[in-house]
Amino acid sequence: MTDGETVASAVPVEGVTAADGAGPVASLYAAIADELRRFILGVVRDPDLADDVMQATFVKAVEHGHEARAETARGWLFRVAFHEALASRRRQAARDKGHRKLASFRPRPDAPLDDALVRSEIVEAVRKALGDLPEEQRRVVLARIYDDKTFAQIAGEFNLPLGTVLTRMRRALEKMRRTMRPGG
Repeated sequence: MTDGETVASAVPVEGVTAADGAGPVASLYAAIADELRRFILGVVRDPDLADDVMQATFVKAVEHGHEARAETARGWLFRVAFHEALASRRRQAARDKGHRKLASFRPRPDAPLDDALVRSEIVEAVRKALGDLPEEQRRVVLARIYDDKTFAQIAGEFNLPLGTVLTRMRRALEKMRRTMRPGG
């Protein structure tokens, strides 16, 4: 290998040849994936999160691997994996903090004590707000919220551009907020 070769150059892996059609990243994956996954698992301590980090690492290898020299590709990939693992742990910690904060939420002391009554009033207010929406907006909201469809699925189902579906949802939520606002 010359000093100018990069990861984009073929990394020799036993049993994988350039004739197999395997790209350099695939060759690198075949060579170190198990060891890299064990390393990542040691950092994140969660098998599912480790899989996500592996994927993000190799996405970066595809996008930026050409910037590393072939002789340092292994170290470069471990460094990328380590940084991805730390970023994932930070995101997970932020999500956990948000969940704890939401779980510890307590209603205002001056709020009514009868939760069932409050819930039924909220449900009724939402039903009324939905009923006040134009039909095309109501259909999008119902498909998104109650049928748990993605915006892309809704666009395909209603044969609409994705931007139209997103706009209808945004406008519907704005109208519902105004309707449900105290004194609104």
